[in-house]
Parts: sequence; C-alpha cells; structure tokens
Amino acid sequence: MEGLAGGSGSTVGPGGDLYVTEPVSGDLTRVDRRTGEATTVADCLPERVLPPDDTGGAMDVAFQGRTAYVLVTLVGPDVGGDDVVGLYRVDAPDTCTVVADIGAWSLENPPETDFFVPTGVQYALEAVHGGFLVTDGHHNRVLHVTSDGGITEVLTLGNVVPTGLAAHGRSVLVALAGPVPHEPATGRVLAFRPGDEDVREVASGGRLLVDVERGPGGVYALSQGVFTPGNPEGSPADPDTGQLLRATRDGGFELVAEPLDRPTSMEVVGRTAYVVTLDGEIWTVGLRG
Repeated sequence: MEGLAGGSGSTVGPGGDLYVTEPVSGDLTRVDRRTGEATTVADCLPERVLPPDDTGGAMDVAFQGRTAYVLVTLVGPDVGGDDVVGLYRVDAPDTCTVVADIGAWSLENPPETDFFVPTGVQYALEAVHGGFLVTDGHHNRVLHVTSDGGITEVLTLGNVVPTGLAAHGRSVLVALAGPVPHEPATGRVLAFRPGDEDVREVASGGRLLVDVERGPGGVYALSQGVFTPGNPEGSPADPDTGQLLRATRDGGFELVAEPLDRPTSMEVVGRTAYVVTLDGEIWTVGLRG
C-alpha cells in the first residue's frame, strides 16, 4: 500500500493489524494486513518539525495491552519546535498524553559520546515487561521507560548509532546503523539482556541497519541502503538501495530481498515481512525460512 504521510515505526497490534506512525502529519494509522485498508487511529501527535525527507516526529509505536504508546523525537525547542520529546499515550483519536519526558531527562543526563542535539534522536520503541525500551541513535544508548514516566539507562554504547529493537523474553536484539558514512563493517546486530553487562554480536556487514526482527530461519535485519558521503548526519540512504538481510551462522548476512526504497522499519508475521518506507509505502516480502 502507499499514501501515508511519511513512514517510520510499526508494530502488530491487538487483532493482528499493522500499526504505523506517520511522522510528517503526526498520525497513527492502522492497516488491515489482508486488504491494505488504512484507518487513522489518532491525529493528536506532534507533527515533524524538520524537512519532510529528514527525521523526527512520531517515530515508533508499541502496545501495552490494548493501549498504544508512541515515541516522538526532534520536536523540542532545540530544533525549532515547541512540543515534548518523549513517550505519548493514545487515549482517544484526538487525545494523546505525554507520559515520559525523554527530552528533559536527556538534558539532565547527557551522554558520554559527542552530540549536538541535546534532547537526543530517539528511534525505536519496544514493549517489554515493566515498560518499554527506547533506542537513542544520537546519544548512543538504550533506555528503559515506564508508562508512569520513569527513565533509566540500560545499555551504554560508543558511537555506533543504535536503531531498531526486537525483544524475546529477556533477550533483546538491537540494530546498529554505525557512524557516518554507515559502512557495512559497522552495520551490526547485537544481543543483550537489560541489567547484564554482557553484549554479544549476532551478525555484521549490513549497510545502515534500521531494524531487526526474529523470523523463520533466524534473525532478519533491515538495511536502509547506501549513504552518500558528504550528506548531513541523519540523512536517509540513497533511494532504492535498501535490502532485507538474514543473519548467517558464521556471523554475516545473506540477501533476502532488494531493492527497497529507504525502508524505516519492519514487522515479521509468520513467513511474511511487512516493510515500511520513508515515503509512506508498505511492502510485503515472503520469507522462506
């Protein structure tokens, strides 16, 4: 399907439908996986402040029970906006409530790595027991955020640009885009357990990885594609250079599908991957396992 006001994060919600954030408009949309019919669930989220092909706004969505929560970034005063950077709860189609001010917390707890956006650039949201995990690709860390506003840092990284998340029990996978210019050698998937110091590399060799999921035959990673050197930090990859990859037993990746046009997130249901793109399309890819 196509026609969304930009595409960013996604999840499979109650009933099995796909939920997608539209960062340009600030909408949360439900998509029927059988028909492709799209329905606006909420239109109360902050709109993107930066240019349409940039990043920020409503970045990702996750559920606790039947309640949707949305991660919003790059909408605060430090980038010219006037909204809260953080976790929003969807209470009604026209009512979204801030439950965790991640921007304020980031101002009070700056990272050890270099940064120029004080409130950070949060990318992915994953529901876990007791709350949510959030990646900050600019501040290079993973946070635990509760639905009543508590925030703690659970994984501190170097300049590796953490993006997508996938949780299975206590084990968590995190995709790394790697620093600019996002060379394949720095595109990796790590596994960790919140509270433990051990971090294990699952696979490496993907360009500008933006998401990770478990599926038939193992671990899948989403590569946004080739980043043109000289473009500003945070710019998307070149059009039609993205790939869907699967981790191999020797710690590398094998190609599943290409070309993809600047993918941003994916969900795996059964033997199908649903891939969301920057310009508001959703593609399906069959997985053979």
